Amino acid sequence: MLVFVPRYLLLPALLIPVAFTGCTRTASPNFAETKAVAAQERQEISLARQQMELIPPPSKTRYMAVKSLTLWENPYVTVQGGMVTLHVVQADANTSPLGVGGMLRPVGARRQDLNVRVSDLPTALNAVPQNFWPYGRVVAVEEAHEVPVSARPQVRRNVETVIKTLNDLGVVVYEWSDSGRS
Repeated sequence: MLVFVPRYLLLPALLIPVAFTGCTRTASPNFAETKAVAAQERQEISLARQQMELIPPPSKTRYMAVKSLTLWENPYVTVQGGMVTLHVVQADANTSPLGVGGMLRPVGARRQDLNVRVSDLPTALNAVPQNFWPYGRVVAVEEAHEVPVSARPQVRRNVETVIKTLNDLGVVVYEWSDSGRS
């Protein structure tokens, strides 16, 4: 038996399955790839955390006494819109208390500033030698100064990402504000 179907009903009926199959194949990411990437990231964080655990726990009495980041001896991070700056102060090779910070032993000569991506922060911190952490496993985090108003939300999101990353590594975060410590 032959059934007559009007043309105006036939065209939408044929296009609906094509539209749905086209959308689902291109819009959904490959679940297996996403799962593999997430597993690899967890493994990298786990390895980085194991390396960070070689650094002793933080000494709160030592780092809470610091009043300025210029006097901070542990690594600290300045968070910007597209990257972070890791500030590292090399340990003083001379253990004598004479002339510390003076003209012959300036702290600024031992300071290095490294620009890194937020995703590479665990690798960068693990590259810092153990004797560069005199306060223990604690990192000061500050927002970049003089950030344009339009970039402030991105900087704040990066600060939150950095804090989460440091917490995942087992590092104590000491959030530093412009007016001093927080």
